[in-house]
Amino acid sequence: MVLHGSGSLVLLSPLSVCFLSYFIPFSFLRDFNERCAQCSEVNWGLTDGGRFYCRTCHNVTERTRDVVNTEVICNARIQTISKGSRNRGKSEEGWEWYVCEGFQLVLKKQAEALEALGVCPQMKDEILCNFWRRYLQKSQQAYCDRPAGEAVKTLSVCDSSTDMDSEPERPSLLHLLSLSESDGDLQTDCSFASSSGKVSECTSMCSGSVDGKLYLMKNQKEKLRMSMPMTLSLCYMALLWLREPMTLSDLLRFVVEGHIPYLNVYQDFPEKMKLYGLDLKIFCVESWPVYEEVYSKMIELAAFLDLPRFPDITESCFLHPDMLCMKYLMEINLPDELHNWTCRVVKKIGFGEVDFLTLTPGNKSTRKVKYDVLAAAIIVVVLKLLFLLDDHYEWLLSDFAAERNKNNKEGGPYFEFKKWYKVIKRSLDVEQMKLDEERAKYLWRCEKPLFYSVKKKSKVLRRRQMVVNLQNQFGKLSGAVRPAERPNPSSFQLSWSEENTDGTCFHGHSLKGILQEKNSVLTTINPDYWLCTIRLCPEKLCGHLAHYKEVDFPQSYHFVLRLFSFLLRIQPSYIHEEVCVIEHKLFHKKLSKKPKYNTGLRK
Repeated sequence: MVLHGSGSLVLLSPLSVCFLSYFIPFSFLRDFNERCAQCSEVNWGLTDGGRFYCRTCHNVTERTRDVVNTEVICNARIQTISKGSRNRGKSEEGWEWYVCEGFQLVLKKQAEALEALGVCPQMKDEILCNFWRRYLQKSQQAYCDRPAGEAVKTLSVCDSSTDMDSEPERPSLLHLLSLSESDGDLQTDCSFASSSGKVSECTSMCSGSVDGKLYLMKNQKEKLRMSMPMTLSLCYMALLWLREPMTLSDLLRFVVEGHIPYLNVYQDFPEKMKLYGLDLKIFCVESWPVYEEVYSKMIELAAFLDLPRFPDITESCFLHPDMLCMKYLMEINLPDELHNWTCRVVKKIGFGEVDFLTLTPGNKSTRKVKYDVLAAAIIVVVLKLLFLLDDHYEWLLSDFAAERNKNNKEGGPYFEFKKWYKVIKRSLDVEQMKLDEERAKYLWRCEKPLFYSVKKKSKVLRRRQMVVNLQNQFGKLSGAVRPAERPNPSSFQLSWSEENTDGTCFHGHSLKGILQEKNSVLTTINPDYWLCTIRLCPEKLCGHLAHYKEVDFPQSYHFVLRLFSFLLRIQPSYIHEEVCVIEHKLFHKKLSKKPKYNTGLRK
């Protein structure tokens, strides 16, 4: 207890009271002889608010006691017990934290999830950690000199003992990402910088973080401001640096399936990192990550960080078109013989070269490769070469193959496009319906309720529990089915087994029915090919090389695009654009000659 000159007595916490007991008599506690309703003991103490609490079971009663004490200061009478300052104490106020620290916790959670999925442990502590430190340095948030002439409120990132002693309860969040002590070539004698005047204003009124308001100001956009989609860009950049067998479409699919923290990830923040106001605008996500946005931000980040050329993508890498084409051919249940044709197309257009596939940040002359989209487009081009996909020729070939299969008693069956189409369409419709239902039923609200005051914590938790109970009761009454458990992560969304006797697996089927041997080389019977577009658009004008409208193209072609659109979780127009680029590369010589009649090319 501390006696104020005004005559009011401020009671400290029980832990603090024990250190001051030799100053203040506690005889008035002996006058309260009621037994504790919880444990029946008579062992009372006083809380900060002037209430009696049981030292044995820590039960707090509603009883209070006015104290008259004349032994401490003569001629001074204590009439009331004050609760002290109305401002929140440090334990209720929480830590003083910055937005970049929140993003660092998000990256840490995402890196740990990727490591649990089988990614190399080197990704978190070496690759991603160094990328993040480099970003903090380039954006002048840390590991840099303090901005000159600016009044700042700082958080030290040094490991000095003085910093640790100044605030012992607050862990060093800047070192949560890395398990190593080495900071490389980055300077560690700098701090986070922000205007102290603006910070104090926005901290108390607009956000729980120190710099939430400043972070959303327009001038921050020039520094490539970090966002939730950009955390996935950083993760994918680290995966690409390590040449991990995970494409960007796989990464985003694992996010949607809940294997990688992204939606409502802020619920895993420490309780003392208060999150409200503008912080929710920064960390709260209410939309699925978009492939094009995450990829473009990754390219911008790589150039912003001045990263060197990435490790080479060679033929043995999973991201090489030959490897990815094999994977997608298996997933969409096409014959194994098609892989020879995809390899021939890759070699013909030069898209398997190391210099083409390897990312060189900042080099605007090189084309940026989307490995999964490129592999899907190559397969589409091969299907057009063999089956034309004009809603006519592929069905004639199917009827021809069906007749030959009736009389075929030796060797594997001939591939029937019509039968494959029916099997895949049935499976695709079912999986697409499941995906649409899951997205429609997804609850964007965070499971863990947010509360911004210790006093309101119990009230918020009770209200949340009441909502959950009501939902469970109405669910039982309506007979609603409980949501299925999260599926195990897998690189394949569609699986086909050759052991099935129903004939739904086409991996071992033969293409001999649609090929002919010419000069010891197998070629297509069909000499024609139709181009998706005769001329590519200048990318600088509209940002796209080609445009896609479903009504302008055959249904068979659209079905194949829709199939890959489902697998990669992207719009069919992105795959169509890549198909147009491959076609113009493949038929460049014939297009450049500009003959009067384009034999072999028809639109």
